[in-house]
Amino acid sequence: MHFLCFLYRFLINLPINMEAIATIPRPPKTMFEVFESLPEGTLAQLINNQLVMSPAPSDTHQKVLMDISNRIYNFLEKNPIGVLRIAPYDVYFDRRNAFQPDIVFIVNERKTLIRENGLQGAPDLAIEILSPNTGKYDLEDKMEVYAANGVQEYWIVEPHEKRAKGYWLVKDEYHLFAEEEGVLNSKLFKKKFKF
Repeated sequence: MHFLCFLYRFLINLPINMEAIATIPRPPKTMFEVFESLPEGTLAQLINNQLVMSPAPSDTHQKVLMDISNRIYNFLEKNPIGVLRIAPYDVYFDRRNAFQPDIVFIVNERKTLIRENGLQGAPDLAIEILSPNTGKYDLEDKMEVYAANGVQEYWIVEPHEKRAKGYWLVKDEYHLFAEEEGVLNSKLFKKKFKF
């Protein structure tokens, strides 16, 4: 009991450092703030206000990503109609949805959406290479958000079988327009990319 009295008297006589209290950061209040506070390079997405983290992609996934992105990049070197970005690259749709598509393309007329922290709005083309941990999101939740935000062309690639499905946006709804193995036949680029 005497110790508690001593501790109380000691504590009430301590000077309060207001400067130190002012520098204590407030904890994040929303999932968007949590997402924004993650370290650079974190493999995380905000999908319908749910934080989804995943391990690094498989080697097969990485190979397909490099094959497709290299072919598109080489095309764009000769036809500079826009810019290409690959994951991890944040694409912000709203405060509930911030994705890291495997590949995105933005036409030159819309490059003003590009900021230092990523793309602030919908890309013109998005490509998702399926992974066991996140494939469900690519086929359902993310596809809906892409369509609702006007992503004109959306590709889903199964890396092991190299099966590519292309969707084209018509009146806020995706319609399957191509399904091939080892080929991405883009309407936007008017070109076939073999991978």
